[in-house]
Amino acid sequence: MARADKEFGKIRKIFWPIHKKECKLFFPMFAIYSLIVFVYSMLKPAKDALVITARDSGAQCIPFLKTWAILPLSILSIFIFTRLSNKYATKKIFYILIFGFLSFFLLFSFVLYPFRDVLHPHQTADFLQAHLPEGFKGLIAVFRNWTFTLFYAMSELWGTIIMTVLFWGFANEATSVKVAKRFYAILGVGANLATILAGFVSHTLSSSSFHNIIYRLPGNRWERTLQLETFVIIIISITTVLLFHYLNQHLEKINQENSVKSVKEEKPKMSLRENFNYLRKSKYLICIALIVLAFNLTLNIIEIVWKDQIQHLYPNPADYSAYMSRVMSYIGILSSFISIFICGNVIRGFGWTVAALLTPITILITGTLFFGSILFQDQGFGALASFIGLSPLFMIVSLGSLQNILSRASKFTFFDVTKEISFIPLSRECKLKGKAAIDGVGSRLGKSGGSIIHQFLLIIFASLSASTPYLAIILLLVVAIWIGAVKSLGNQFQELTTNNEKLEVNEEETTSSKEEPLTTNTIT
Repeated sequence: MARADKEFGKIRKIFWPIHKKECKLFFPMFAIYSLIVFVYSMLKPAKDALVITARDSGAQCIPFLKTWAILPLSILSIFIFTRLSNKYATKKIFYILIFGFLSFFLLFSFVLYPFRDVLHPHQTADFLQAHLPEGFKGLIAVFRNWTFTLFYAMSELWGTIIMTVLFWGFANEATSVKVAKRFYAILGVGANLATILAGFVSHTLSSSSFHNIIYRLPGNRWERTLQLETFVIIIISITTVLLFHYLNQHLEKINQENSVKSVKEEKPKMSLRENFNYLRKSKYLICIALIVLAFNLTLNIIEIVWKDQIQHLYPNPADYSAYMSRVMSYIGILSSFISIFICGNVIRGFGWTVAALLTPITILITGTLFFGSILFQDQGFGALASFIGLSPLFMIVSLGSLQNILSRASKFTFFDVTKEISFIPLSRECKLKGKAAIDGVGSRLGKSGGSIIHQFLLIIFASLSASTPYLAIILLLVVAIWIGAVKSLGNQFQELTTNNEKLEVNEEETTSSKEEPLTTNTIT
């Protein structure tokens, strides 16, 4: 299927390096991924607004939430996924999981949230808060607002299970390394445009001016916002299912048109323990896992401090959600620019390693600036903010927003594309098991690792601001490990792709075997 890039003209090579006969595969993939990202981008500001602005809560609840709620549910979800994978075809798993998520979001918006005051154990939580140290306030908030905790966790799992494990597992089966270098950057453009649109829709549904028009609807402003967003998510998700069904129905025909014979492979049986054994036995997979862990660890360390500052600036949940939605739109705009003009050309022109290094370098620089603004707000930063005519809090929030926009834009382009390309030289069994362990649980371990660090420091210092110097030091150490893992993986990736090999993970050792380049396989 793949041809050399030299067949494209200079302009087309930058903006549209897709062959005509590849469009039947590319366009459905483009639409499916964009819609999945749209839903996640709608859920992201809503989940943050719910838990951070809840009663007796704040950003300090997030470290406890990610450790004691999201991590166990992530492990459970991957266990369920592996069980389903052993029993059902990919298409059926997709349907089961999508409709499972939609059922929960409907239940939350129309039952759990309206009856939150009855369901939340405020009296017990008040007793615990009165008798436990201040550092446990975040953990108590997770328990107090348990329905919000569940919504937060399910929203995060949409990104993990539907977007990362299911979609990218599908995409990696349907493309080769050469094709992925052309496809994935443009898929990122669709995701970024979806993020912009989702930010706009979410901001509109959260805005006071919009609610002045629909004031006759029952419930308060935030309750109406959640219900309206749920309707949008349902419509988008059903459209995604229909597109996925169409693509699966036509994939065998697409393979035949591209002169690719469909080889029916026996589907490997997977267990959660086997998935992690694959990581232990392969240096290649360990490097991917380290990269995923490092990204989620560093972003979690910075984001919690930033969201704490936003909560002080915007204590109302609807205003908080509206601000986060604007940030999501800016992320989408910048990500789209990088995807169109920079990402694909950097990967093709400078190689995998250079592209993969851009994300840790971006986080290192922007994270240092953000933490510096907090650490030195009394040694000159506050005076600088006053000179500009802004409050120090607004300036810190703005720098944190800039950090989040740049790091997320880098994540949605260079990080995601290079990570997914790195899975392609693996054998099918290794790809399925390794990816499920790394993306399904490994990413959560990274976030939970950052959360455990925050919990430990909160129990000692009782506030996020007091723990900031130590977080800055940890950030530097993790980024250094991340850069080392990228360089090691880049060398291994180059060797495999140069020799046209597939990485196999055996019982006793890791080997590589010669195979034909993978193009489009029938997904059953």
